[in-house]
Amino acid sequence: MRHQGIARLDKRTKDLAKRLGPSDIAIIDHADMDRVSAEGLLATGVEVVINAARSITGAYPNLGPLLLTRGGVTLVDAVGPEIFDIVREGQAIEVNGGDILIDGEVVASGTRMTVESVERSMEDAKAGIGEQLDAFARNTIEYLEKEKALLTEGTGIPTVRTDLHHKHVMVVVRGYDYKADLNTLKPYVQEMRPVLVGVDGGADAILEAGFKPDIIIGDMDSVTDKALRSGAELIVHAYPDGRAPGMERLQELGLGGTTWPLAATSEDLALLLAYESGADLIVAVGTHANLIEYLDKGRKGMASSFLVRLKVGPRLVDAKGVSKLYRAAPGVKDLSFIVGAALVLLTVIITISPAVRSALSLVLLRIRSLIGI
Repeated sequence: MRHQGIARLDKRTKDLAKRLGPSDIAIIDHADMDRVSAEGLLATGVEVVINAARSITGAYPNLGPLLLTRGGVTLVDAVGPEIFDIVREGQAIEVNGGDILIDGEVVASGTRMTVESVERSMEDAKAGIGEQLDAFARNTIEYLEKEKALLTEGTGIPTVRTDLHHKHVMVVVRGYDYKADLNTLKPYVQEMRPVLVGVDGGADAILEAGFKPDIIIGDMDSVTDKALRSGAELIVHAYPDGRAPGMERLQELGLGGTTWPLAATSEDLALLLAYESGADLIVAVGTHANLIEYLDKGRKGMASSFLVRLKVGPRLVDAKGVSKLYRAAPGVKDLSFIVGAALVLLTVIITISPAVRSALSLVLLRIRSLIGI
């Protein structure tokens, strides 16, 4: 099957997804495509994705390619990094099977992936889990030796204006199932009023759910200007050496912020901030929680997240757990609606039933005779 469209290129899949449309052809360089990236591509409506790298290398059974192919996306895999030199942004290209054509000439070729071929690759990749676990264990020990303060000290927690002490704090990451979790937790947010912390694009997720973030933490590369200007406190995740590219963006917007240099992920920083600031409960939305999700982050992110969760564990609850445990109490609006509906029903019954009207008349006469009216 042939596809024609306009080429859109970016080696960062999440950045490319921001400017993709259904008629575009996405060209990425994403080995072991993760689930969140695939969901981002699917949300754009794009029908063709060309990957310079292998979407599933066999290191572990990542879900991204399966989501794309099951979603009806044509996935051409492993065309090589040269595609970024051959094809220009905005250029009209054609895809036929595994071939990429410009003006009818084949300029690059890859493997056309199907649901069946991806499933076979995932099955083969399961054998790599043991090796990944060994690498994870080694990486975690090395990280712990360098970053012991992550577990034993406050790790230079920045001072924030927002009071988190003895509060519920909800940390929102635009990750796995974040939309469903946020939708389920709307009654909890409305009733308990937790402090809302958005991790980069998680701040936009909070706004989309109808709320306002109190704090935004991250390198500020995937959060919108609207969220940054929402009035939230801004904490820029800096490199351990103090460099903070995200601060330049805030300055361009005329905004101020605090830097926090730490060798961890922005998600980890948000959890640590809540924990060290004395939060009674930390509710995690869209964060990484199982083995495949940790592997999606890569080994560098796995170690810090694993250790941070060890530290904050006693106060940490996954959003899905909260949604099962928490049931919102009926609010004033709910009770008013129920009472109003009952009154309307009673009025209708009285209006259409002569027997009911007669009975009520007798009751009223009895009351009048008793009080002497």
